[in-house]
Amino acid sequence: MTKKIAFLGLGNMGIPIAQNLINAGHEVSIYNRSAVKAQQLTGNYFLANSPAEAVADKDFVFTMLADDNALNQICTGENGFILALKKGAIHISMSTIAPETSAILNDIHHKNGSIYLSSPVFGRPTAAAEAKLFICLSGQDEAKQLAKPLLEQVGQAVYDFGEDVKAANVLKLTGNFMIMASMETMAEAFTLAEKNGLDRKQVADFFGNTVFNAPIYKNYGTLIANNNYQPVGFKSTLGFKDARLASKMALDAEMPAPLLNLVYNRLLSAIAQGKGEQDWAESIAKGVSNDAGI
Repeated sequence: MTKKIAFLGLGNMGIPIAQNLINAGHEVSIYNRSAVKAQQLTGNYFLANSPAEAVADKDFVFTMLADDNALNQICTGENGFILALKKGAIHISMSTIAPETSAILNDIHHKNGSIYLSSPVFGRPTAAAEAKLFICLSGQDEAKQLAKPLLEQVGQAVYDFGEDVKAANVLKLTGNFMIMASMETMAEAFTLAEKNGLDRKQVADFFGNTVFNAPIYKNYGTLIANNNYQPVGFKSTLGFKDARLASKMALDAEMPAPLLNLVYNRLLSAIAQGKGEQDWAESIAKGVSNDAGI
């Protein structure tokens, strides 16, 4: 059934997700701060001049934005959309943000008569284009049931983590930490093998097809083994933002996290060297190689 949808945020992930919603035949309004990015979309859609215009009379609003500040600005800043939402509209927030940000936005939506759902995703832009994202979801149960058919059109599976809107954000940050830690592990292992005379590509191929036969080890392992990080799927600045948010969670929970500190500093070092725009896998892997003198 055709739904009235607004989609805000056309980054590397937002473009393919929005395209899949357009392809599904929904009535989609688009807003992005840089309107030229909408030219990458095909099919029928309406390009709005402001967030408020985009959400007018829409039943669902998807946001896929870089960080907490960008999400807060588009929701409650000048020309923000929350006050323009009709009663009962559902905001599906796919951004990787702090759990506390979701809690605050949830309260604002509740006071406005609209509904907020946390729905961060796992997968790189290629997975988004193929509608193969793994989607996490938390928030009001009735709203989740209404949102799931749409989420199933942009991902391969939707996982429900309960009614606390913060839950999906916690899961996303812990998951991104695991990805960073896995990349550090692979980079160190492949570099160790290389320094002892082995072909790092052969090593990655072996592990990716045997004892570490999993998407993270196969996909990121291939990137790291081949030193091939183009096109950039996820910038180091965004990876560091997630490491920073996860570190705050650990600090607030009074939990030592030495491995988290390692990848935090690995990404911070890359940013300090002016490499924030490169893929987070490159920042981690080349940091290891540089330390090893290769």
